[in-house]
Amino acid sequence: MAKPLNGLLVVETASVLAGPAVGMFFAELGAQVIKLENAKAGGDITRKWKLPKEDALSTVSAYFSSVNQGKEHCMTDLTAPDGRQLLDDLVAKADVLITNQMDSDTEKLGLQRERLRALNPKLLHGHIRGYTTDPSRPAYDVVLQAETGYIGMTGTDTAHPAKLPVAMIDVLAAHQLKEGLLLALWQRERSGKGAYVEVSLEEAAFTGLVNQASNWLMAQHAARPIGTLHPNIAPYGELFTCADGSRIVLAVGSNEQFKCLCQALDLSHLVHDQHFSSNAKRVTNRIVLAQMLAPAIAAAPRNELLARLREAQVPAGAVNSIDEALGSPTARGMVLEEVIDHVRTLRISGNAFRIEGY
Repeated sequence: MAKPLNGLLVVETASVLAGPAVGMFFAELGAQVIKLENAKAGGDITRKWKLPKEDALSTVSAYFSSVNQGKEHCMTDLTAPDGRQLLDDLVAKADVLITNQMDSDTEKLGLQRERLRALNPKLLHGHIRGYTTDPSRPAYDVVLQAETGYIGMTGTDTAHPAKLPVAMIDVLAAHQLKEGLLLALWQRERSGKGAYVEVSLEEAAFTGLVNQASNWLMAQHAARPIGTLHPNIAPYGELFTCADGSRIVLAVGSNEQFKCLCQALDLSHLVHDQHFSSNAKRVTNRIVLAQMLAPAIAAAPRNELLARLREAQVPAGAVNSIDEALGSPTARGMVLEEVIDHVRTLRISGNAFRIEGY
């Protein structure tokens, strides 16, 4: 990947996931990222968030590694004179500062906006807070998933809700702050002035609701847990078991794709069935439709069936476990390795774009 941010200095005091992910994005793009960790607490708390099978004595966890490669790690105490001096020296020459400390802690840590701006008027200060209107309230991903509607529409039914298995609210906030800082960097190139860029986890969560938000705002349709199904399209998200016991998922989004699906499964008569003649009717009758598709899908092994569906231009895919998914050529090509504290760490790249000159 190109390194367009070579020469950029980023200082990070943020911890956990969202803020450190932003620092990692910049590091991948070539920036020098210096992470100041709380020495009194043993560093970023995620160093201790370990799976039972991980080395309990190691200073590095898999979780920590996921967003902290490519950085210079410095244990310090920002409340002590030497720690404060280190912060000030770095901020004075930094291009970007990434913070997520609570408002109540900013003064004792020397992270007040006005103070930082006085140290470096050209500084781009990116800050992640939890709640938009209640900055004193600690914010945790699972609570935000619950309060912003994610858990209420995730799971198999209302009796079995589920949370997203990654801290998606943190991920959304990280991307929002990265975009804001890149825009501020572009703006600084023209104005020469620094900026303060703020993102709340709460607002970032709402940005991720996209079509589900509009379904409610425009049609008063409140999403409920329906497993992998899609409220607007069918058969889209339906899971089927193949002859070898493995599963596939369909993503049929048009009448033409439905026609191709039926032809590939030797079920062409379904195309002319008035119960399935339009997407709206297929959504209404999706349970019956799935029951009619299931025997034809169950008659073939997964790989053979997927090859047939791809040949017919039908959107479908294998339901893979994470180990199967990470074994794909694409995933293997995105794995980054680095040694942190003498520990070999592996993670997936946080940037998926490519920049190529003309």
